[in-house]
Amino acid sequence: MRRQLILSRAVLIILLTVGGSAMSQTKTVAERLGYPADAKLVIVHADDLGMSHSINEATIKAFSSGLVNSGSIMMPCSWVPEIAAYARNNPQADLGLHLTLTSEWQKYRWRPLLAGGSVQSLLDADGYLYLTESEAASHVNVPEAEKEIRAQIERAIKLGIRPTHLDSHMGTLYQTKELFEMFVRVARENKLPIRVAKDMARQMPFLSQILKPEDILIDSIITIEPSVTPDGWANFYGEELKKLTPGLAEMVIHLAYDDAEMKAVTFEHPNWGAAWRQRDFDFFTSNAFRKVLEENHIKVITYRDLQKLQYGG
Repeated sequence: MRRQLILSRAVLIILLTVGGSAMSQTKTVAERLGYPADAKLVIVHADDLGMSHSINEATIKAFSSGLVNSGSIMMPCSWVPEIAAYARNNPQADLGLHLTLTSEWQKYRWRPLLAGGSVQSLLDADGYLYLTESEAASHVNVPEAEKEIRAQIERAIKLGIRPTHLDSHMGTLYQTKELFEMFVRVARENKLPIRVAKDMARQMPFLSQILKPEDILIDSIITIEPSVTPDGWANFYGEELKKLTPGLAEMVIHLAYDDAEMKAVTFEHPNWGAAWRQRDFDFFTSNAFRKVLEENHIKVITYRDLQKLQYGG
């Protein structure tokens, strides 16, 4: 009888433990972060830091507004030392790495950090990273891609950048199951959350095969497309924000000034070009953006919050 009682208590403890764990998994990201279940959360994330001085300058200015609060850095690019200095001087900044296996501009190209001989499959005929994500995904050897992204993480840390998350420039690391599997493994080893949205998992079923219950998925990603006309820019973003439902969204934006440097970089490439980035800067540093956040009770959070939630610390 005594033995049965001890066993019963043990079973009860196990059931309570398992039940508690299951309950924590059913909580929304908002609840796990300490917000009400019906909270609307958003990360306002600026891509492509380190690519040019114009991008760095505009994004740092946007950070100072308090409205843009997250960004990621392209480590193979020329203006990384400038944004690395900012990161060292602002350790609270929410900066991740925009892991880079492509080089999309016709007149402004970059190479991998590692010497070409060790990552030959990453290089096009001219010795640069491929122009498009589809070209890169069809040519790169996954172990070589892994060596390069590890080198990008190591270089960032050596420069004093303490990344809070990882994402993938032009989505290259989401193109195949093998690349994504490697990406997730490297991210977990470094205790860094990655950008993955639920609609991405629906469109690419292999993502769900690799992700685990503890991985944090963003409910939706808002990003503007070339079909939006310049005069509809602010209206697009405003309407998308008004439509947000409870959950976690990310606004993926591209900031820079429409200056001579960005015009030269984006020559003959108006999509995501200089004027595009100026329009993003103008909206996301505006009182109109601040107002739509306030009126729709949207809370701005960071990837640092997600990193603490997923990995502690």
